[in-house]
Amino acid sequence: LQLVESGGGLVQPGGSLRLSCEASGSTLDDYAIGWFRQAPGKGREAISCISGSGDDTKYDDSVKGRFTISRDNAKNTVYLQMNGLKREDTAVYYCAADPSGETRTIMSMEYYYGYWGRGTQVTVSS
Repeated sequence: LQLVESGGGLVQPGGSLRLSCEASGSTLDDYAIGWFRQAPGKGREAISCISGSGDDTKYDDSVKGRFTISRDNAKNTVYLQMNGLKREDTAVYYCAADPSGETRTIMSMEYYYGYWGRGTQVTVSS
């Protein structure tokens, strides 16, 4: 399984972006997909995940109500719609996969996810 993120860029505070995580090499619906981010000078943090079927999602409190994770297994793609962006959302965003297909608690995700993409930069600035 290979994952490639796209959709990052420069956006003003309050703006929106939609990130995509496209999979190849395997059937995506076997995997739960998570989004992580790493801000400059900080550690990587998990922010959201979605089950393989798409019927279960989880969010970190920092993004709940602003970000929405979704997936289109026919297109082998998972999305992260980001609205109401804040300067503190500036980070490199990564997607990764969990072969269990089930969601995990946000705090435990780092232990279970692999197949990391290379990331896409999101910069929120005026």
